Amino acid sequence: MSITVNGLDELKKLAGGDLGTSEWIEVTQERIDTFADATGDHQWIHVDPERAKEGPFGAPIAHGYLTLSLFIPLFTELLDVQGVTTKVNYGLNKVRFPAPVKVGSRIRLTAKLAEVEEVPGGVQITVEGAIEIEGATKPAAVLQSLSRFYA
Repeated sequence: MSITVNGLDELKKLAGGDLGTSEWIEVTQERIDTFADATGDHQWIHVDPERAKEGPFGAPIAHGYLTLSLFIPLFTELLDVQGVTTKVNYGLNKVRFPAPVKVGSRIRLTAKLAEVEEVPGGVQITVEGAIEIEGATKPAAVLQSLSRFYA
């Protein structure tokens, strides 16, 4: 379920609150292969299913940065900021990949709006997120993401 806010003042009121949990999405071999083609990272552990079966994880795994890139579509399910002119990914403070995402796994995002700070012309938000793997004890990624919203 998405939280919708209209403008920066409403966004500021969410500081410190939970944003909820996104829907599950499946990480398919096709998605992994497409990411490999886009980035030029064709390491066998990602793109060679037969060889990956014999590897340390028993199956192909998603690139860590593929998992990280899925933060944005998952996050947009949680928070919709309207009444602003520009939305910008500003960076990351922390990122870790505690567990691999095997092909065919489903992932989702759980997030909290940790902080909202004033910046010239708008606000910067810090989101603390965990990308969870269905049925796993450890998350695929934990991160602090920074975004800016301008009036």
